[in-house]
Amino acid sequence: MKANMMKAAYLPGNREVILKEVAIPEPGHGEVLIKMKASTICGSDIRAIYREHLGKGPEAYQNKICGHEPCGQIVKCGPGLRRFKENDRVIIYHISGCGVCNNCRRGYMISCTNEKYRRAYGWQRDGGMAEYILAEEKDLVALPDSLTYADGAQVACGFGTVYEGLEKIGISGNHTVLVVGLGPVGLASCMLAKAMGANKVIGVDTVQERLGIALEKGLVNDGFLSDEEALSKILAATSAHGVERAVDCSGNTHGRQLAIRATREWGKIVFIGEGGTVEFNPSPDMLHGQKTIFGSWVTSIWKMEILVENLVKWGIHPESLITNRFDLDHVTEAYELMDKGRCGKVGIFFDEELK
Repeated sequence: MKANMMKAAYLPGNREVILKEVAIPEPGHGEVLIKMKASTICGSDIRAIYREHLGKGPEAYQNKICGHEPCGQIVKCGPGLRRFKENDRVIIYHISGCGVCNNCRRGYMISCTNEKYRRAYGWQRDGGMAEYILAEEKDLVALPDSLTYADGAQVACGFGTVYEGLEKIGISGNHTVLVVGLGPVGLASCMLAKAMGANKVIGVDTVQERLGIALEKGLVNDGFLSDEEALSKILAATSAHGVERAVDCSGNTHGRQLAIRATREWGKIVFIGEGGTVEFNPSPDMLHGQKTIFGSWVTSIWKMEILVENLVKWGIHPESLITNRFDLDHVTEAYELMDKGRCGKVGIFFDEELK
């Protein structure tokens, strides 16, 4: 391969991955070139790009290098940088917004309203499944030395998304927390709920292997299969009261119904899982129990920085949820494994992170 070329992965749909040789980009004003160290696979990429292209309009996948959970080290800087420099270790907030709309000014670039300038890494601009990635300085979060690049890649989307949702409903030692759906986002919810002080965490999933991961790693106190007995088991585990807080990561109507009905009076529920629908009976399921449902989509870049600080304080490492590491030459196998849904986190790793 020529010195100015790199390998990069693309997702044409129909459960395919294409590996190409492309030119290594040059950073312009306010931009940096980052040597990739870790790029994990998000469930939304599987659902909305790998299997089939579901996005519409400016939010559609635009045949870019895939991967929106990137973390690496700056190797080249363009002019005009204000904070970061060469050799800095960085996480990339995976949506680059216009920077001047109301949502961007709040730090929620995920909700940028400018259709021309809102571009997500791995969707509308090149992402992290390559040897290098070009990023804007404003999209970077510093990665402390005590966290690995694999930790940082998970913060880039999954853990940041979870932290936002848990902050909305509030977690403390007064709470038993139910997490429905134990994919990587659900496992992250369990880990963070415990770190934030939950006195008990209950996990539910349809896949025995994922229940096994949660129990083996000590992320849940109780784990139940999602079946017709799940609600009664949750009530039995909470002295018939139900849980104070519930987190749905399933994106499934039955999972969401369980989260609502397993929550006790005055409890709070947050929906994090993407896609699907939900059907419930407002009066008995919600109104009479004085319950509140929150919706939460990704997070803000400032809250992501707080999460990174807290991970260091709490002494926890998101990389512990990674069950499989691949190099870029085996990216097809990585997506195939993640698509089966019977593992923890999967990703592409480089250099010291390829263990």
